[in-house]
Amino acid sequence: MFGQTITAMSQVFILGIPPRLAAVWFGENEVSRACSVGVFGNQLGIALGFLLPPLLVPKTDDKEKIGCDLGVLFYGVAGFTTLLLLVILFAFKDKPSHPPSVAQALSNNQEENYWCSILRLVKNKNYIILLVTYGINVGVFYALSTLLNQMVLYHYPGEETNAGWIGLLIILAGMVGSVVCGFILDKTHKFKETTLVTYFLSLVGMLIYTFILPAGNIWLVFVIAGFLGFFMTGYLPLGFELAAEITYPESEGTSSGLLNASAQVFGILFTLGSSWVFENYYDVIANGVLSGMLLIGTVMTALIKSDLRRQNASEMASSENSSGHLMNNKF
Repeated sequence: MFGQTITAMSQVFILGIPPRLAAVWFGENEVSRACSVGVFGNQLGIALGFLLPPLLVPKTDDKEKIGCDLGVLFYGVAGFTTLLLLVILFAFKDKPSHPPSVAQALSNNQEENYWCSILRLVKNKNYIILLVTYGINVGVFYALSTLLNQMVLYHYPGEETNAGWIGLLIILAGMVGSVVCGFILDKTHKFKETTLVTYFLSLVGMLIYTFILPAGNIWLVFVIAGFLGFFMTGYLPLGFELAAEITYPESEGTSSGLLNASAQVFGILFTLGSSWVFENYYDVIANGVLSGMLLIGTVMTALIKSDLRRQNASEMASSENSSGHLMNNKF
């Protein structure tokens, strides 16, 4: 439990890396894709978490064999992560020699004070709405993932293997969804519109899942699980990037860190609440409540104003530079 606690604490620092890293190192037409690739990497790790433990620690009654296999798993992970730490310490630069975008150059000139930044974020109404809607969406995803095995086996006894594959499919589809959503953002710069559509499709997927799960056809559950994973995980980089836009010039690490905190709080509440409803009533009601929360989140997302401060700052600076060049040429 002590080791699990230390590992869990590291997530506080890791989950907020993609948007900050993307903003510091990538230009305006690459930043969303870079953020999505960071989310992709996180999801890849989760997918490996589904795949490797059953392969390295197969089910057996021999406790000594299990202990040996667990040793191989844990020492292997410890060795790999230690290697990554060494690479980061000795080969990774804090930031490029030149800012990759006008917005980042302007942001670097801002004096950062963490608590002042938090205060400004709290006063930003659009960000507060996003903070709640992001927490709802990701919290529902956490609850869905946590209770997936129990709900699948409740309707399909003996399908432990398929329950695991369904969980893996959700993650793999989400990896694709995060990259696709990042690509769309870089091409269109329609941050609110893309976020709203993705949120709505997550709601649609959750409603279908609610009634497909008890229908008796596990292959339909596979299909809708892929649909859900694609849009729910695809929403992650969208939330990060929309937060970066509407809170600029605040640090992307701060805005994304609060989003992750919100997701954890809602995830705990939704998981505990859904588990209680499932045990005392029925899975349709539990999933129906989660769908209702996504409906609230969708409506709230529609209320967020498309105040794209980072994009506007870049356009304004580019316009001023162009005007300056014209004046110089004229003189």
